[in-house]
Amino acid sequence: MRAPGVSLLECRACPRLAGFLDECRRTHPDYFARPVPPFGDPNASLLIVGLAPGYNGANRSGRPFTGDYAGVLLYSTLHRYGFADRSQSFSASDGLRLSGCRITNAVKCVPPENKPETQEIKTCNRYLAAELADAPEARVILALGLVAHNAVLQALTLRRSAWKFAHGARHGLPDGRILYDSYHCSRYNTQTGRLTEAGFHAVFEAIRSDL
Repeated sequence: MRAPGVSLLECRACPRLAGFLDECRRTHPDYFARPVPPFGDPNASLLIVGLAPGYNGANRSGRPFTGDYAGVLLYSTLHRYGFADRSQSFSASDGLRLSGCRITNAVKCVPPENKPETQEIKTCNRYLAAELADAPEARVILALGLVAHNAVLQALTLRRSAWKFAHGARHGLPDGRILYDSYHCSRYNTQTGRLTEAGFHAVFEAIRSDL
């Protein structure tokens, strides 16, 4: 990925997030505790965009959705639909490979209480914009949650009002790409029944028809 001004791993553009990572490295020296880079096939036709690294998940492992509850449903689904060579992601060194799929986040650094601030989302958007500019072969984008949905629109300089988030929605974008929406596969959404395994699989069934 082209680095937009500052390389991702060296970025300290958001003081609150940079300070939170500094503290994490002091208290958890074995954690990755840096901005988490994308993971997967560099020539992927499907780009999945999440919210931000989880404190004890991607922030610990250095791989998106790895080591936390949200990754359980995501990686098992990727395996079911042929995007992953195994159904579980344990660590960045476990050998798991993605094919035709790449995973990233709207915000690359773990935020306190898993809640990035509006300005942090805007500041980090330059990295997502660069990822999309460098990946014209990513014909389908899956946004996990409203924040990811809006971040994709911002990265593509599209108006939010023209493309409303809704679980299972399919949006044909002006550049020919297709944006799909899903509720985030977080513990809260799955345990409350807002997102079911069947409902998540239905989104991937639709995505498969566009690839």
